[in-house]
Amino acid sequence: MICSSSLVMSSSPSPPASSEASDELTQPQVRKFKTSPQLNRWSRARSIRSGRKLDRSVELRTNSGSPVRGEEEFELPTSPKRGSGSGSESETEGNGGGKSIFMVSDGTGWTAEHAVNAALGQFDYCLVDRVCPVNTHLFSGIDDVEQLMEIIKQAAKEGAMVVYTLADPSMSESARQACKHWGVASTDVLGPITEAIGGHLGVSPSGLPRWAPGREKALSEEYFRRIEAIEFTIKQDDGALPRNLHLADIILTGVSRSGKTPLSIYLAQKGYKVANVPIVMNVDLPKTLFEVNPEKVFALTINPVVLQSIRRARAKTLSFNGEIKTNYCDMDYVKQDLEFAGKIFAQNPVWPVIEVTAKAIEETAVIVLRLYHDRKNRCSMPRISKRY
Repeated sequence: MICSSSLVMSSSPSPPASSEASDELTQPQVRKFKTSPQLNRWSRARSIRSGRKLDRSVELRTNSGSPVRGEEEFELPTSPKRGSGSGSESETEGNGGGKSIFMVSDGTGWTAEHAVNAALGQFDYCLVDRVCPVNTHLFSGIDDVEQLMEIIKQAAKEGAMVVYTLADPSMSESARQACKHWGVASTDVLGPITEAIGGHLGVSPSGLPRWAPGREKALSEEYFRRIEAIEFTIKQDDGALPRNLHLADIILTGVSRSGKTPLSIYLAQKGYKVANVPIVMNVDLPKTLFEVNPEKVFALTINPVVLQSIRRARAKTLSFNGEIKTNYCDMDYVKQDLEFAGKIFAQNPVWPVIEVTAKAIEETAVIVLRLYHDRKNRCSMPRISKRY
């Protein structure tokens, strides 16, 4: 579950007694923040599910005694006590469905999200069986310290971990101090590597988010190249406009439901113009497929049992009936389809044959791009006929 949101503040303390009114007037006022109704509903719903209510507040200050980021003070919850009678596991884990990881970014959050997902890949042995379930929440476009403090406040309430990519050093430092003060586990993904590169280059980083208005060429040539690639790939999906195959950087071919379209879109997002051509038994392939540079063509194959299950799900989604459904999903037909494709692959040995069974799209894309760049740069390669 991914939620881009800020969070509701705790309720205000009760008014002081009249005898203490004069003393209270001399105390600094705790700053309150406004949040949107939608974000308030999100936070209330999570609080109701967790059965918790943390409404005590204190001021967050730096070690020197001054408030974080200037003369501002923030109302934050008291740190949840783990292991105590009043702080059950469900209370410290948000909605009770697992531990939470908050990903905070001043941009799109792509870097933080992918870093967390890559790290979670090391725990799939327990995530798959829900032995250690995790809920991730993405907060993108956080460019204001008030929003940042609201998120850290909620992380303290839920016992969540905070992973952040904040280009502004002062924002990053505020996040670090707030998390340290409230005992919130945190990781700065961007800061250490930025400092290391800055030291290596001997220059200081700009401290501006990637999409900040002050950055030059926010919409670079690479950006427009990726957009053009995506538009091209969508138009060329499923064998459309075969006359344009020579314009493609990469051409994918294989039987129906072998993963050509999602792989095409994934590669297009990286800036490659991709066309995909389906292989259908007893249907002639477009002549242009054999006229283009064969080094641009990549063949996909898949296990027949897996392919049959995918086709059954597809047929059910499209409400196939009668003979169409029988032919499309029948194991004999599936095997014949793959054999027909295999003969075409054998007749074109320059096409690498990539086995996609049990491979994620990203894994297949890595193989395609490695072979693509090896060919483009004329690097030594293993036998082309090998299945990858």
